Amino acid sequence: MKIVIVGGVAGGATTVARLRRMNEQVEIVLLERGKYISYANCGLPYYIGGVIKDRNDLFVRTAEDFGKRFNVDVRTQTEVVSIQRKDKTITIKNRGGIESVESYDKLLLATGARPICPPIPGIDLPGIFTLRNVDDTDRIKRFVANSNVERVAVVGAGFIGLEMAENLQHAGAKVSVIERENQVMAPLDYSMASLVHEHLIEQGVDLYLEHSVEAFEAVDNKIKVKIGEEHSIIVDLVVLSMGVRPENQLALEGGLAIGKTGGIIVNEYLQTNDESIYAIGDVIEYPHPITEKPWLNLLAGPANRQGRIVADNLLGAKIKYEGSIGTSIAKVFDLTVASTGVSAKTLIKEDIPYHSSITHGFSHAGYYPGAMPMSLKLLFSPDDGRVYGAQIIGYEGVDKRIDQVALVIKNRGTIYNLTHIEHAYAPPYSEAKDPVIIAGYVAENILSDKIQVVSWREFHKSRKIKDAILLDIRTNEEQQRHPFDGATHIPLQDLRNRLNELPKDRPIYTFCTVGLRGYLAYRILIQHGFEKVKNLNGGLRILEAATVSNSKIDE
Repeated sequence: MKIVIVGGVAGGATTVARLRRMNEQVEIVLLERGKYISYANCGLPYYIGGVIKDRNDLFVRTAEDFGKRFNVDVRTQTEVVSIQRKDKTITIKNRGGIESVESYDKLLLATGARPICPPIPGIDLPGIFTLRNVDDTDRIKRFVANSNVERVAVVGAGFIGLEMAENLQHAGAKVSVIERENQVMAPLDYSMASLVHEHLIEQGVDLYLEHSVEAFEAVDNKIKVKIGEEHSIIVDLVVLSMGVRPENQLALEGGLAIGKTGGIIVNEYLQTNDESIYAIGDVIEYPHPITEKPWLNLLAGPANRQGRIVADNLLGAKIKYEGSIGTSIAKVFDLTVASTGVSAKTLIKEDIPYHSSITHGFSHAGYYPGAMPMSLKLLFSPDDGRVYGAQIIGYEGVDKRIDQVALVIKNRGTIYNLTHIEHAYAPPYSEAKDPVIIAGYVAENILSDKIQVVSWREFHKSRKIKDAILLDIRTNEEQQRHPFDGATHIPLQDLRNRLNELPKDRPIYTFCTVGLRGYLAYRILIQHGFEKVKNLNGGLRILEAATVSNSKIDE
């Protein structure tokens, strides 16, 4: 049997390695349009920024080494230009432009995705780059080395865009990030993204949210970036990070089914509508385990998972792919930002009812030196507590916690599974009640009506309701240092003795810095006959971050 694989990065290379481990006799041909295979795509921004010093560290295997190790016919700089499904052949073009025909018994498409480059005037000017592969990286690296790059504009504030912002600033440039949406990092909800906004500004990044680039102009060997109708900035370098689209042209012209997202439609065995052709990675769409709607999962981990599964299926197995929930993580200067599952905005869009909780903890025991804050948002079903998603932002230990929640989500687990986690505890590594477990406890309280919470948006709007009481239960010192206009201030320790100061017929919204003392106040009030009580979800930490940078909060 002859298997031809188109695309030699991530999923394609993983498929080859698995195929050969499982079968020594099958003939394998690996075709890659670029110069390199099996390289560390996610490490490219860190090489540009100088964090990764040696370019060779980006390459897991050279094409020659890979071919010898796995007895594979590896051909780089070879483009597949068409598929003749009836004949089970493909037409390929080598680096010299010579075309030939290659037969296959089974074909795998792992063609990935291509950067989005909208027709903005001046987008082809020198000094404007995308970052998708090694060639892009080399071009940016050369430009930075040969030019006096003092100011940079990054257009698009996704994970790669913010990683580029950090690394270019690390290399000595002043960075501006331009994003047409009202937040960075689309997988996050606004409440959590606002914490990232704060951090970016603290790091000296100029953040232009809800701004689109209208045009690029060359001005004295620099680039003028026109933002909207009236504003512009002058920079030396522009990096476009405006998202990607599936590299689906080959599949489309070959008559393979393409979905609404632009990805190749595959079944649970990663097989296209042609039983001899399979597809994996960024080029496919597949139903999300929670929404059950097809989506594009542009992540290396799932692509490698698909590669392992499809290798076995190419050899005749029937292993089902379970789908990806989209677990991702990024370093944004000193912050670590991670998400898994779906966001609240996605649940709203798909009309899926949900509850949410926002809790704040520490990376390890607070009394052990170096404990760093961590914020965790949890989304779950109001019926059975099934966990739909989580977003965590902190400085240390974020990766450990997001992986715990992701495993629960992938196994269709509930908030109760989070409370059952038995974590490894010692003061340098965790708190005795880990942040993930605390999040589970809080979610359990919400689900069982032991607490009613109010979102930051509702809380903000309640400030305009005449009969609403905003009850600040922070200490006198906190309140004096950081007063909150319009609030009634009763410190938590005094609350039981001052209940007569609060009316029972008016709505009361308790709040503190992070939500814990607000919860304690809520429990006191409820048990003393107050019925119209809610606690601010996430405390002032979330409210203030979200309202400071949101000019359209009242819409």
